[in-house]
Amino acid sequence: MPTPRSSLLTDDFAFELPPELIAAWPAPERAASRLMVLDRAAQSITHAHFTDLPSFLQPDDLLVLNDSRVIPASLETEDGALSLLLLKETSPGHWLTLVKPAKRAMPGMRHRFRSLDGTRTVEAEVLKTLESGERVFRFFGELPLDAYGEMPLPPYILKRREALKKEARALPDIDDRVRYQTVYAREAGSVAAPTAGLHFTPELLARFDHAFVTLHVGLGTFRPVKTERLEDHIMHREEFEIPAGLAERVKRPDGTKRRIVAVGTTSARVLESVESLRPRRGETQIFIHPPYQFHHVGALLTNFHLPKSTLLMLVSAFAGREFVLAAYREAVEKQYRFFSYGDAMLIL
Repeated sequence: MPTPRSSLLTDDFAFELPPELIAAWPAPERAASRLMVLDRAAQSITHAHFTDLPSFLQPDDLLVLNDSRVIPASLETEDGALSLLLLKETSPGHWLTLVKPAKRAMPGMRHRFRSLDGTRTVEAEVLKTLESGERVFRFFGELPLDAYGEMPLPPYILKRREALKKEARALPDIDDRVRYQTVYAREAGSVAAPTAGLHFTPELLARFDHAFVTLHVGLGTFRPVKTERLEDHIMHREEFEIPAGLAERVKRPDGTKRRIVAVGTTSARVLESVESLRPRRGETQIFIHPPYQFHHVGALLTNFHLPKSTLLMLVSAFAGREFVLAAYREAVEKQYRFFSYGDAMLIL
């Protein structure tokens, strides 16, 4: 579905955020996060907790969640000289990757990687560099990601953790392999978590009628917008799937439609990428920003997003830029926790 042209600029989605509000770790318990509730009709803001979510939804709402599973896609060479983010296995042993620093990953160069337990190694060669800067690596031998890879935490989390370590603070004992993954994750393929779903426990999710779609989160969701005008930004393609039965789940017996509550911007992008909710697999490049009009999503559960990000632009299309930025200013004032491991926002 095409997005109408916008007169807004990327800088129109900037806001000030004190670094101490960036959540370096999740809340001690998944559902212990705070919840800001935005009512679009009343233009009101309510402050609650995530466990209050059932009280804000209608009895026959259908929650639609992204069941993509994050792969441990972050690797470092044996000598620590090169970091890789594995984006996609294009054929057996061949991986499309992001690398840092780029000068250490020129075609023909070889690198060795050691497993996390130190008991085995695997060698890889840089085959080529793409115009977009990504590298294609060929691995010689098996590469079980659970044995070699770490969870691909966003750079702002790692940066914030390093700052806290330097302050010699007591740090929580959190297993990112567990907490940077939704409890319902099934289909492996994402290099970033669909973070709105991180707040759900199995018990809380069971209180709602819910269904799943799949979108494997890649660069398209999190690559920064570097263009001055919104319509000049090009989203990367991401794979999605709508399973059989979703369209039927949305319909009431009288033929009217239930309200869909999209859990996360990734679920919203899947739903808004199609005219009908019939089962299909495909790719989406949809870039949702004002003045886009939503066709399937009736309410949105999301986290607090980075300034000037495509995620903030999507939320602004749903609730209105000025209302959203006012809510963000209030969130800063009231010390909400921001980004992937932060608090949640429900937009009705």
